[in-house]
Amino acid sequence: MKFLIDNALSPLVAHGLCKNGYDATHVRDYDMQRSSDYEIFKLAIKENRVLVSADTDFGTILALYQKSKPSVILFRRFSSPHKQVQLLISNLPSIQRSLKQGCIAVFGENRIRVRLLPIGKKGDT
Repeated sequence: MKFLIDNALSPLVAHGLCKNGYDATHVRDYDMQRSSDYEIFKLAIKENRVLVSADTDFGTILALYQKSKPSVILFRRFSSPHKQVQLLISNLPSIQRSLKQGCIAVFGENRIRVRLLPIGKKGDT
C-alpha cells in the first residue's frame, strides 16, 4: 500500500511510515507544498496512493468527485507526528481492506470511522 502525505501533516509522518516498510511520500518530495488540494488529489489518483491529511477539504472533494479512489485518511485533533505514525501503523491492518476498496477513514481521539466510497451512493444513510 502506498501513501501520499499532505502538507497539513509533517514530513515525519511519511518518514515514519517508510521506516516501518511502507511506500510513503510527502507532497514536499514533489515540490507541491503550495499546490491546490485538487492537484494533490489528482496525484494520489495517478500514483494509486492513499491520501493522508488533516485537511477536511479532501472529504468535500471526495463527495463531489463521486468515485471510489483515492482512499483518504483524515486525522482529527492529533498534533504529534509520532502519534500519527503510531496510530497508522497499529490500525492499518484492520482498515487495509477498506482502503484498497476505497474509503475515507477518520482517526478521531477515541475511534476510527470508516466510510466506503463513493460518498452519497444509493443505499447510504
